[in-house]
Amino acid sequence: MLIGRPCDIRTTEITDERLFWDRREWLASVSMGIAGFCLDRTPGAAAASGGAAAAGKGDDKLTPFETVAGYNNFYEYGTDKESPSELAPKLLKTRPWTVSVEGEVKRPATYAYDDLVRPHRAVERVYRHRCVEGWSMVVPWLGFPLGDLVRRLEPTSRAKFVEFTTLADPVQMPGIRRPVLPWPYVEALRMDEAMHPLALMVTGLYGRALPAQNGAPLRLVVPWKYGFKGAKSIVRIRFTERQPRTTWNVAAPDEYGFYANVNPAVDHPRWSQARERRVGEFFKRPTLPFNGYADQVASLYAGLDLRANY
Repeated sequence: MLIGRPCDIRTTEITDERLFWDRREWLASVSMGIAGFCLDRTPGAAAASGGAAAAGKGDDKLTPFETVAGYNNFYEYGTDKESPSELAPKLLKTRPWTVSVEGEVKRPATYAYDDLVRPHRAVERVYRHRCVEGWSMVVPWLGFPLGDLVRRLEPTSRAKFVEFTTLADPVQMPGIRRPVLPWPYVEALRMDEAMHPLALMVTGLYGRALPAQNGAPLRLVVPWKYGFKGAKSIVRIRFTERQPRTTWNVAAPDEYGFYANVNPAVDHPRWSQARERRVGEFFKRPTLPFNGYADQVASLYAGLDLRANY
């Protein structure tokens, strides 16, 4: 069951109905990009099973689809925010797509995308997204709990971490021709973080298939962490006994820690994390500990020094 709170955002206040509730577009997106899912979006089921976990504040209005799809960090397509939406839809080939499952797991294999996704019930979840650069969004994601996938793959008792590796193809991703980061992009979670019901494997947003620039066809969203933890276009999942080396932590260990929990009390060496600017708004707002999900996830870090383990 989801430990989050039910949705407290009135639909008429947060988005244009044509973007989110158009039934024909919804059915088209399911048939094109989310085949095999059984969507749980009825009000009763959402409250009981986590089908629509809200961002949690009355003033958390959804960021418009055009902004979510047009303002991205995806360095495989360039370091500015506009290149991903310009290049990824033209270059990224999401069919066929496979994901290799490796390491300390009882069901290692190379899975076709549909075989990996089809057994899981889709849920809608509205999450805050907080970038380490200081901007934020509120996004209605479509996906399934990462913990459900982990249980299905049956990690061994030695598995303490789960690592995600993303596609690194210079033909489809011209940004990796430059040594901006050590490619391929790698992120990881502790096993208890991966099993938390808020951690989501994402296949869509705004009721449609996930756009290429947002990490199609499969990405990770961990809403209490900075956005760089959300690996995009995942091609490998590996279960490990030791903490994996993750891309930003390797590239700039003094700036980007393994945990990357949103913490307004721990500044980035080059800027404060105490406030954030919601994309589309002029004034900044206070940054919330764990991005506003402290009541759900703070217990995961009991006894851990969150300044040293940033």
